[in-house]
Amino acid sequence: MRIRDWDRNLKIRLIGESMMNLTFWMFFPFLTIYFTESFGKNTAGWLLIISQVFSVIANLLGGYYADRFGRKKMMVLSAIGQGIAFLIFGVSNSPWFDSAAISFICFTVASVFGSFYYPASQAMVADVVKEKDRSDVFAIFYTSTNISVVIGPIIGGIFFTNYSFQLLVIAGAVCIFLGLLLLKYTRETSPSYTSVSDKNKEKNWYRVILSQLHSYSIIIKDRIFLLFIIAGILVSQTFMQLDLLLPVFTKEAVHHAALFNIGSFHISITGEQTFGLILSENGLLVALLTVFVTRWMTIYREKYVFILSSFTYAISIYLFGQFPFIWGFIIAMALFSFAELMVAGIQQTFISKLAPEEMRGQYFAAASLRYTIGRTIAPISIPLASWIGYYNTFIVLGLLAVLSAGIYSVVFKKFEMQKDKVA
Repeated sequence: MRIRDWDRNLKIRLIGESMMNLTFWMFFPFLTIYFTESFGKNTAGWLLIISQVFSVIANLLGGYYADRFGRKKMMVLSAIGQGIAFLIFGVSNSPWFDSAAISFICFTVASVFGSFYYPASQAMVADVVKEKDRSDVFAIFYTSTNISVVIGPIIGGIFFTNYSFQLLVIAGAVCIFLGLLLLKYTRETSPSYTSVSDKNKEKNWYRVILSQLHSYSIIIKDRIFLLFIIAGILVSQTFMQLDLLLPVFTKEAVHHAALFNIGSFHISITGEQTFGLILSENGLLVALLTVFVTRWMTIYREKYVFILSSFTYAISIYLFGQFPFIWGFIIAMALFSFAELMVAGIQQTFISKLAPEEMRGQYFAAASLRYTIGRTIAPISIPLASWIGYYNTFIVLGLLAVLSAGIYSVVFKKFEMQKDKVA
């Protein structure tokens, strides 16, 4: 489906969200550094966990509110709310006022609004795009995000340390601009409510959460699926470190090091710029190679792809600790990105195989627990690094990835036995 054939809502969103993602990735990867320097590793780790708990709750509510209040209304509210939070965040890091506590509150509020935005955003795509074209539309938005991941951290690595106030104010202004753009030029796409949804409108927010948790509890009784989620949570402890432990580690490991040194010509970069570089490397590899690697992996059995991906994550995270210099980070990130790409295209297909047809939507929603729970737990790595050191922390993370490989082996063994019984 060509972009020129898209619904106007999607064209506007593609432009606005591309701008928002670019500004967001200029500063987001460096916030862990900021919080650890402001609060210390232990406190920063626990604060980030608290922040993610709020985001998990918002994620549970986001889809319900998108149905109750409409896609457009939730997206407008979320974009403007996120923008205001970033503006206050910027003021809290201005030449006139400096407050790490207010900055953390603003970061948490912005994360909550972000969790409200994306369920409505995805639902809008489903509302206006035919099923056969949805994967293409999602792929273009995904590619747009990864382009931002390539460019944003490079710019942020150069400017964030000395110009964080300006970057945050720009991000806030872009979010508010997106909200106003959506308000003026998009239409509501939510389908008309049925009598059932009218009853659901009367639910309080805590009843919505309880209802969602009840749905998850039913699904988790599927033992194969439960093991699949547990394996996903364990391996996520490696790739979630991309914007948690790795930025702090690269800043401390690299001060001013030479990227190139040929005769009198040399380029040296700081730890923050090193992290921006490897994060951009990850985004570039994902943007360029997703389709190629996905087609390559379909040649092999899913069981071996999942297991090999976990082992590759384990090796890459171990190498980060073994070779704490620029080119060591670049090589480790290449392996890290390959581990991500191996399962990027086959995860959803396997989930659809596990899910009964009448519960497919709920299974996909429950499968996201791999990331929501994983992201909630992952900040523990920051205080852990201060207790046992970076080297041992990377070993622990690698062992968790190896353990996930073992659980994936059990998952597929049980899945194959189940298929044989049905046959």
